[in-house]
Amino acid sequence: MEPLDFSFLHEGPYVRWLLMGGLRTIGLFLSSWICGFALALIIVALRSSTIKVVEKLCEAFVGYHRNVPGLVQIFFWYFGISQILPNSWQVAINASNGELIFALIALSLNTAAYMSEDLRSGIRSLPPTQLEAARALGLSYVQAVRRVILPQAVRVSVPPLVNQSLSLFKSTSLAMVIGVAEATYVTKQIENETFHTFEAFAIASIFYLCVSFLIMGLGSFAHQRLDMTAKGAR
Repeated sequence: MEPLDFSFLHEGPYVRWLLMGGLRTIGLFLSSWICGFALALIIVALRSSTIKVVEKLCEAFVGYHRNVPGLVQIFFWYFGISQILPNSWQVAINASNGELIFALIALSLNTAAYMSEDLRSGIRSLPPTQLEAARALGLSYVQAVRRVILPQAVRVSVPPLVNQSLSLFKSTSLAMVIGVAEATYVTKQIENETFHTFEAFAIASIFYLCVSFLIMGLGSFAHQRLDMTAKGAR
């Protein structure tokens, strides 16, 4: 059995690769989370609509993204959607780091589908009379949902949203299959060049663990703060 040897990190650009890969992973995660959460709020509002066509389209969107593997969704956007775009668009996207753009789109849409269900569960846990009371005070349906229902639903939904955030963070590694140079991609590149398989992936594992614990800590802090705010408003 060969002893562990991390000295290879000082023999090439590997530290810089790891830093850049880690930053790209975090950037992809944050961008996908923000886009996904914003879209989830829109989906929740639309699924509460009285227009059946809109409701059914949202159900189909959520059903697709919850039942098709995330890797297939990334392939669909990168290899499928990109081929039906006008040539001028394809050139522009490829010149602007197209693989990262399509990974961002796929992860954002997937996240939106799951988060919308978490938020809807939070809404269903609230007394239905709250919406009726808000409407009785003169608020429109959209205003009632935005100002009264959604803030409470978000507070109730923090634990499942944190779990979904962890899932999204880990899913960023899927972007490596289309050439996004995130943490897993650069780790594999380092392993290919140095043959230090255990050491390379040990570093990657520590990175993913540290960021995951940070996400859980921030989620716990946010949950406590929202609970304190809710209790103070009573």
